[in-house]
Amino acid sequence: MLNELGHFALILAFAVAAVQATVPLIGAHKGWAGWMAVGEPAASAHFLLIAFSFGALTWAFVTSDFSLQLVYANSHTDKPMLYKISGVWGNHEGSMLLWVLILAGFGASAAWFGAALPPRLRARVLSVQAMIGVAFLGFIIFTSNPFLRIESPPFNGQDLNPLLQDPGLAFHPPFLYLGYVGLSMAFSFAVAALIEGRVDAAWARWVRPWTLAAWMFLTVGIALGSWWAYYELGWGGFWFWDPVENASFMPWLLSAALLHSAIVVEKREALKSWTILLAILAFGFSLIGTFIVRSGVITSVHSFASDPQRGIFILAILAVFVGGALTLFAARAGAMQAKGVFGMVSRESALVLNNILLAVAALVVFAGTVWPLVAELFWARKLSVGAPFFEKAFTPFMLALAIALPIGAVMPWKRATFLRALRPLWPAALLALAVVALVWTVGTNRSTVALVGAGLGSWLVFGALSELWLRAAHTPARLARLPRADWGKAFAHGGLGITFIGIGLLTAWQSEDIRVAQIGQPFTVSGYEITLDAVERVQGPNYISSTGTMTVRQGGKLVATLHPEKRVYPVQGMPTTEAAIDNGIWRDVYLVVGDPQDGGGWAVRTYIKPFANWIWAGSILMALGGLLSLSDRRYRVAAGARKAAPPLQATPAE
Repeated sequence: MLNELGHFALILAFAVAAVQATVPLIGAHKGWAGWMAVGEPAASAHFLLIAFSFGALTWAFVTSDFSLQLVYANSHTDKPMLYKISGVWGNHEGSMLLWVLILAGFGASAAWFGAALPPRLRARVLSVQAMIGVAFLGFIIFTSNPFLRIESPPFNGQDLNPLLQDPGLAFHPPFLYLGYVGLSMAFSFAVAALIEGRVDAAWARWVRPWTLAAWMFLTVGIALGSWWAYYELGWGGFWFWDPVENASFMPWLLSAALLHSAIVVEKREALKSWTILLAILAFGFSLIGTFIVRSGVITSVHSFASDPQRGIFILAILAVFVGGALTLFAARAGAMQAKGVFGMVSRESALVLNNILLAVAALVVFAGTVWPLVAELFWARKLSVGAPFFEKAFTPFMLALAIALPIGAVMPWKRATFLRALRPLWPAALLALAVVALVWTVGTNRSTVALVGAGLGSWLVFGALSELWLRAAHTPARLARLPRADWGKAFAHGGLGITFIGIGLLTAWQSEDIRVAQIGQPFTVSGYEITLDAVERVQGPNYISSTGTMTVRQGGKLVATLHPEKRVYPVQGMPTTEAAIDNGIWRDVYLVVGDPQDGGGWAVRTYIKPFANWIWAGSILMALGGLLSLSDRRYRVAAGARKAAPPLQATPAE
């Protein structure tokens, strides 16, 4: 019965979303306050209905209700509870239901917390948000129904993909969707502004918190995915430039550009058209990511579906919303007149440079991602674009961005003198050079990658600290009184610097050893003595594991005892690798046990990875910076500076 109610709630949510998409929009056009007011309760009902439907599906997974086809295909009675719950979104249909739940949640939040918005703008934002909901609810109901039943329910299920049975990947999709779908709010604000024909500083203050929240969630989601790839897949890497990885990275780059561009609109009422365009493109690339994951055009461990018909449906949604928004942008861009003027050397110019670098970097990633598809479509050639292309084509833009960020952050608005602006950064530059000298001294291979990564990362960190010191007027007591947004920006820029340091030093200094290890015979890798003591067969809750016991010593002293595993999930007959890692601030010892060998012994892979955890520590700091900025009171009362609009008069039509 609960499953039927969940299905019915989904259909009813589709109808409510259709009302929310049309009635407030007509009311805003006609000036009918009653019609505009429909948007708020409709947004709440829209969200609550989908939440009920999602709860019904979750309960079916928790109770192993195999009368649902989705539960049968993606769950098993012996599966741990965490993975029963994460199995709800570990498939195409359930993940799309989570997608629309988050979409409706953002729309409801705009209704609940958007009292300071002008009524017409709020009504249009809620309508555009609901239009997206109508499209994706229709997609779920007609092509991806999660409540399809099985006439004769089986006794057990087929289990979830073993690669997804991991804590990191259990939480990775929800955070990623919060970022992906969160950009729909920036899109809705942009389209609403285009319909209204007005973009001003108040609009930028309203759109920035939504964009910042989406960027923060994307940062966490991408970091969780990278961390999972690092320890779960057993290859020791943190980024593979997989098309699905790129699909989440492109909106992250564009949302970062949008955040900085909105600052110029808010402070100087310039870059209006560009900011609107970025809001459209950021969400557009989120839809492109949805298409890549679910269309079957690529093969990836991240893919949810391989159904071209579903891909065509998503492509149609992409064409309608992004194409429609760009058409509206072309018609209204002329009305977005910039009021602020600024010199070639100014903070505005630095933010323009920031935007150019981020947007072009996203374009490079997009080109490398879709080029194999284009080549196969038009020339019937199968090509592979891998890490070498991205590293050579993408990296220069990030290096330029790292150089420019601290300089732009301390420049005054409107007009500046370059050398005078650099004066507060001389200590940061000297400290960064000192770090470069240290890396050169302790490094054994004198790697350029290590020098550049450490130097630019340190420049970002010390530059962020220098900016805080400058804003506090060189007075320690004033640091605690700085706005949280200033601290948030420092954490975000400093976190990016720490990630730079981690990537540079890990890439340059890591070492790898692959061998057949005999039981009880030690071997040495980069100064560590490693011994495979035993390999035992262990029965897990829904898998069978060959679990190794390996000791790591340095200078005769025991460093760690690690237990790498090779698991086999009998239901799906699929093996997985569970690396064992001794984490440290300065290095990771990373061990992987493979298959037994014919001549005796076991295949063992060993990595020594310096500064690996700095990559994710930097990501955590970036996300924390976003959270600190969101907690700033100026974001919560963003529209307070705008005078209240006069109340609308009711018309006889109401």
